[in-house]
Amino acid sequence: MIVTRTPARLPLGGGGTDLPSYYSQYGSFLVSAAIDKYTYLTVNKRFDDSIRVSYSRTEIVDKVEEIQHPLVREALKLLKLNRGIEIVSIADVPANTGMGTSSSFTVGLLNALHTFKQEHVSAQTLAEEACKIEIDILGEPIGKQDQYLGAFGGVTCLDIDREGKVTVSPLSLPDDTLELLESNILLFYTGIKRSASEVLRDQSDASRQNDERVNNALHTIKEIGKQIKVALESGNLRLFGELLDAHWETKKKLSDKVTVEQIDRWYEVGKRNGALGGKLMGAGGGGFLMFYCENEDKRRLRGAMAAEGLRQMRFHIDFEGSKVLVNI
Repeated sequence: MIVTRTPARLPLGGGGTDLPSYYSQYGSFLVSAAIDKYTYLTVNKRFDDSIRVSYSRTEIVDKVEEIQHPLVREALKLLKLNRGIEIVSIADVPANTGMGTSSSFTVGLLNALHTFKQEHVSAQTLAEEACKIEIDILGEPIGKQDQYLGAFGGVTCLDIDREGKVTVSPLSLPDDTLELLESNILLFYTGIKRSASEVLRDQSDASRQNDERVNNALHTIKEIGKQIKVALESGNLRLFGELLDAHWETKKKLSDKVTVEQIDRWYEVGKRNGALGGKLMGAGGGGFLMFYCENEDKRRLRGAMAAEGLRQMRFHIDFEGSKVLVNI
């Protein structure tokens, strides 16, 4: 039996520039953090030759091609595993909430399957294979941030060149800066689920068609990402919070699906109650709302969000990335 644990991610700056439609023209830069909200994958040898897959539903099939879950099907095909296997998944946070859980699932599954085959592969390989499945094979209009953060963990910078090559650079931050980040970033669940593909497809199509408004917004977001890296490295977290606000205002120009009236109202409530800045996780449209808030203002912000019916999710930064917990 194999059990893997793979973190979700918290985008800090530059998100959205990691889509092929943008980086193939201009290159990408972003900084993101992995957090201790995990997807767990269990892989076990099955007594007979059938394949059993259990997630929100359960499938038992005789052939890989019959599996309905696209990520499981393509991962098994990629690793040439075609019979006598059982796969079970459990997640700390639900899908379609902007935390990159689909890619965490893919990375964790690949890690488990390689271990099942007694193969040791690098974090880079796990991330590249996950990108191949999600982007190249399944054609999802997503970027490369989620796969790499799931595989590597930590507070990490990604540089993506025009050919799609990803350079991973861990951001070395002092302990006091990390503690303040964990303490001052507050995540609230909106209760709104959405498909990232819908939002990202709009952005991707516009960027591919050289939509000046969208590409200029992405240029600005990339520059804000670089400024956020400098702010974090220098310990200027107040500036980080203000840059989050600038990022959110720019991100809303990417698609009319990024936000809705209710989310805009919650964001303004957060700003009025002490938040320096914030944004929705992932592509937008729903999921988790993130704020940066300092000192005693955090109590006021928590109270205001609770009054709006939003539930806080506490977290810590994960520095291990996708990890094999059990190998029996």
